Amino acid sequence: MAKYLVIVESPAKVKTIKKFLGSNYEVAASNGHVRDLPKSSLGIDVEHDYEPKYITIRGKGDLLAALRKEVKKAEKIYLATDPDREGEAISWHLYFALKLEDKKVYRITFNEITKNAVKESLKNAREINMNLVDAQQARRVLDRMVGYRISPLLWEKIKRGLSAGRVQSVALRIICDREDEINAFVPEEYWSLDVNLQVKGEKKPITARYYGTAGEKENITGQTQAEEIMASLKGADYRVSDVRKGERQKNPPLPFTTSTLQQEASKTLNFSTQKTMRLAQQLYEGVDIKGEGTVGLITYLRTDSTRVSEEAETAAAAFIDSHYGKEYLASQTGEKKGGQKIQDAHEAIRPTDLNRIPLQVKEELPRDLFRLYQLIWKRFVASRMSPAKYATTSVKIQAADRIFTLSASSRKFDGYMSVYSTEEDKEEENSLSGELGRDSVLTFQSFDPKQHFTQPPAHYTEATLVRALEELGIGRPSTYAPTITTILARRYVAKENRNLYVTELGEVVNHMMKEAFPSIVDVNFTANMEALLDGVEEGSVKWKTIVSNFYPDLDEAVKKAEQDLAEVTIADEVSDEVCELCGRQMVIKYGPHGRFLACPGFPECRNTKPYFEKIGVACPKCGKDIVLKKTKKGRKYYGCIDNPQCDFMVWQKPSGEKCPRCGSVLLVKGNRLVCAQEQCGYAVQANAEK
Repeated sequence: MAKYLVIVESPAKVKTIKKFLGSNYEVAASNGHVRDLPKSSLGIDVEHDYEPKYITIRGKGDLLAALRKEVKKAEKIYLATDPDREGEAISWHLYFALKLEDKKVYRITFNEITKNAVKESLKNAREINMNLVDAQQARRVLDRMVGYRISPLLWEKIKRGLSAGRVQSVALRIICDREDEINAFVPEEYWSLDVNLQVKGEKKPITARYYGTAGEKENITGQTQAEEIMASLKGADYRVSDVRKGERQKNPPLPFTTSTLQQEASKTLNFSTQKTMRLAQQLYEGVDIKGEGTVGLITYLRTDSTRVSEEAETAAAAFIDSHYGKEYLASQTGEKKGGQKIQDAHEAIRPTDLNRIPLQVKEELPRDLFRLYQLIWKRFVASRMSPAKYATTSVKIQAADRIFTLSASSRKFDGYMSVYSTEEDKEEENSLSGELGRDSVLTFQSFDPKQHFTQPPAHYTEATLVRALEELGIGRPSTYAPTITTILARRYVAKENRNLYVTELGEVVNHMMKEAFPSIVDVNFTANMEALLDGVEEGSVKWKTIVSNFYPDLDEAVKKAEQDLAEVTIADEVSDEVCELCGRQMVIKYGPHGRFLACPGFPECRNTKPYFEKIGVACPKCGKDIVLKKTKKGRKYYGCIDNPQCDFMVWQKPSGEKCPRCGSVLLVKGNRLVCAQEQCGYAVQANAEK
C-alpha cells in the first residue's frame, strides 16, 4: 500500500509524476482550487479586519471526499501544486479543506516535470510559504472588492452582464487612450530623395539617400523643397567623399518569459495569448513521447525571469558544442535589464531536455503543439549561442555642397541565427554589389523623390498590449491572457485582423470608470499596487494593510458614484423613427451588440430594428444621410444609410466640408480637418474652415 500521497493541481500531471515515483507513492489531483470566496456575496468581512470567508467550490465535494480517503491511508502528504503564488494558495486551501492539521504535511515545488526535478523536490520539502499565500489572498480580495462593488453600478447605469476589474479596467483604458491618440493624429507630409548612380565597372546601379549639406542634416518637408534640391544639382559631379568599413554584432535574444512567449507566438504563429498559454500548459504538464511515455517538454510557463539554472546552462553548452561547434557557444549569456521587479523564483521558459530536438518529436505532437515547442526550443538554444557578426560599409557621396549616403551590411558569421531568426533579422542584410572607394567613377542616372506621411500610433494587438502591460508593471504573467480574454468576451474590445478596437460599449464603460473611479483605472496606481503585492511576497508588507488602505476609498467612491450617476438619465432615448406597427416613437435600447431601436409598447408591440445614429452630414455620393455604424466585431465607422445601394464608407467622422485641393471629403481628426485622400495631404484647423 502507498505510504505517501502527492497532490498536484492538474489530472494531466498525475500520470507523468506517478511514473517517476515508486509504488510507495500515490498521486492525486485537486483540479485547481478547492476553496474560494462565495459567488453570491462579497465574501469579505469588512467590519472584522477584512477576513475572507472561504467556502468549498460547488462541485468539488466528491473530489474532496475522495482525497480525504487517500489522506487517511498516507503517512505523509506532499502538496505539489504549481510553483507560484496561486499554487501556494491552492496548497494552503487544501491543507484546511482536507483537515491536515494532524498530519505530516510538506510543500514541494518543481520548475519542470522531469524525474530528477520531482525527486529533488522531495529532498527539499518545506512548509507552506505564507508570504506567497498572503500575496495571492491580497490580489484575490482586491479583485473581488473592485468587481463586486463596481460591477452592479455598470449593470444599473449601462446594462446587465458587464464587469469591472482591477486589471481589466486599466487594460481597457490603455486601449481607449491609444484609440484617442489615433483619432486625434494628423499626418504630416515629408519627402525622401534618392539618387541612382552607375558605378564604372558594375552592372547594377547604386541608390543613395539625400542627407543634407556637409554641415547638417536636412529634412525635406514638401515637394517644392525636393524640386529645389534636384534643380541645384543639375549637371553636378558625384564623387565618393568618405568610405568607412566596420563590424557590428547582433546579440542573441533572451530566453522566453511568459510575456515574450505570448508576443512572439502572436507575431510568428498568429496564436492568441489564450491559445499560447493553453498549449504551453500541455507542454509543461506532459506529452506522450514514443519510447519515453508521458514527459514534460518545457519548464514552468508562468514566469517573468530570464534566469537559467546551472544544470541547464551546462547541458546547453555541451549540446551547442557537439552540434554546432565551439565558435557558436556564447562567451557569456545575457540577463534581463531594468524594468519592474521580477519574480526570480522561476527560470525562463526552456525545454526540459535539449536532446528532444523538435523534428524528432514532430510525429508525436499535434501541429500547433509542435510549432510552439519548436519556437521555445529554438529560442532557448539561440539564447546560449554567440552573437551574429556583420561587416558594415558606410559611404558618403558628395554632389556640389550636398551629401548623399548609403550603408550596407553583410553577415560574416551567423552565430545564433543558425538556429533562430526573426523577420527583423532577415531584413538586416543589404550588401553592395561591388567595392566603392574614393577613386570610384559615378555617373548620374536619375532622381527618385517620394512623398510620405507620418503614421499614427498603431492599434494595439494582443502581443503589443501584453508588452505594454508588462512595461507599465500592470498585472503579472498569469494575468495577461485572462485579462485580454475578459475584455474581448465582455465586448468592450473587438479584434479584427489581429488589431484590438474599442467598441461603443467599451467607450461607455471606460468613460464611466474614468469619471467615477479615476484611481482604479490609473496606470501608476495599479502598477504601485503590484509593487505592494510583491512586498507581501517578500514579507515586508502585511496583506491586510493594503486591503484596509484600499477599501474605504473604494467604498466612498462607489457611494458617491451611486449618488452622482443617479442624475444621469437612464430613461430610453426617444428616436425620430416611428414604429410602423403601432405608430409610437421608437426608443434607443442597449443590447449585447450595442444600440438598437425598440417599440416602447413592449410587450404588446415587439417591433425592433437596427439603430443608426445620423451625424447631420449628407453622403457625398448620393446625398442621403451618413450614419454611425459598427462592424460585426464592434468597430465604429461612418457609412451611407442607403447601404448596400451606396457604398460610401470612412473610418473617421466626415465634416460635411469638401477639400479645396482635390474635392474629396474632409474628415474630423482631433481639432483639425484632414482630407480623406492621404496622398492629397490637405489639413487645416477646424475653426479655420469656418
